[in-house]
Amino acid sequence: MLTQRGLRLNVPWDGGAIMKKLTQQDLADLVEGAAIFSSGGGGDPQIGSNIVESLREDHCPVRLIDATEVPDKQIVINFACVGATADAAYHSDAAVKTLKTLEEFLGKKAFAVIAVELGGFNTLAAVDVAARRGIPIVDADGAGRAVPEVHLKVYSLDDIPLAPMVVADIAAENIVLIKQTRDSEAAERITRTLATEWNQTVYTARRILTGRQVKTSPVPNTLSMSIRIGTLLRKALDPLGAILKEAKGFLLFEGIVAKAEHETKSGFTWTTLDLDGTSERKNSSFELKAKNEFLIAHKDGKLVAIAPDIITAVNPETGRCIPAERVKRGDKLAVIGIPAPTKWRSHKGLKLWEEVMQRSGITENYAPIERLVER
Repeated sequence: MLTQRGLRLNVPWDGGAIMKKLTQQDLADLVEGAAIFSSGGGGDPQIGSNIVESLREDHCPVRLIDATEVPDKQIVINFACVGATADAAYHSDAAVKTLKTLEEFLGKKAFAVIAVELGGFNTLAAVDVAARRGIPIVDADGAGRAVPEVHLKVYSLDDIPLAPMVVADIAAENIVLIKQTRDSEAAERITRTLATEWNQTVYTARRILTGRQVKTSPVPNTLSMSIRIGTLLRKALDPLGAILKEAKGFLLFEGIVAKAEHETKSGFTWTTLDLDGTSERKNSSFELKAKNEFLIAHKDGKLVAIAPDIITAVNPETGRCIPAERVKRGDKLAVIGIPAPTKWRSHKGLKLWEEVMQRSGITENYAPIERLVER
């Protein structure tokens, strides 16, 4: 059976799985939709768009598979770039080489690839590697948003180890196989150190999931959700209102950037933004702070959103994400907030985030965004 959008194929894939072949438009929508959940990080969507065009030119089909269709005894490998968002770059051959190095160590080819996080670049990097390896991409990811540290994934809540993992520089001239680490935090430190050494960005293949684990641990159906959001951004008469309704989000502020500070160091891009309100918010001010991703927002000095809830700056007319590192003085922004996936709001999830926030210089306690906006 074929449909015009997405080509739903009743074709088995190594064990009876049903896939959806993504069209060029699906992929373009995925770039824009995943960026909405990126909290301003996850890499520049323009790089994601470049990946989509490259896949078209090279005639590489992309097949999306539901996590429930992965056979229990097969393996799925997470793939992403790690480092400072301002210095991200990407080369397909080197990225695929990174994945294959881990497969060679395991002595087994991955059944599928899964995106580590949602973002206009990082999600598409995983899509690209899967397509060029001839395997599907899973309709799920490890965070339901973009996150600033390697170990900050829902897998850590399920005690799934980060290693073995492979880390490579952008040209894959330097490749490191990490067989084991003391804990996931150690894997973050090692990866970040390598990223800092190798021009602030590296490829990583890591978090090997069994087919059984991929059904329960990742945040499910996030790529198809991102495609729906991207479609709304392209088609809706009121894109901003449409995506807020679909994502159950909130409009936190609209204003003009009065000050934008960016600094790249230690494998991260740090950003602080000050906004002056416009229209009915003209007497208000707004502050955002990011460590790759926006982590906290204050309006008139009061907390209005804090991670793990998602804080994303967008173009107020088109609704499209503006990456944190790209925001400059004078830009007109709308800032939206979206509730975090349920797993992040668990006691264990919030504890993991608390440690990351403290390393980012943020000491405020978490409060759900829906409670903060109703104050």
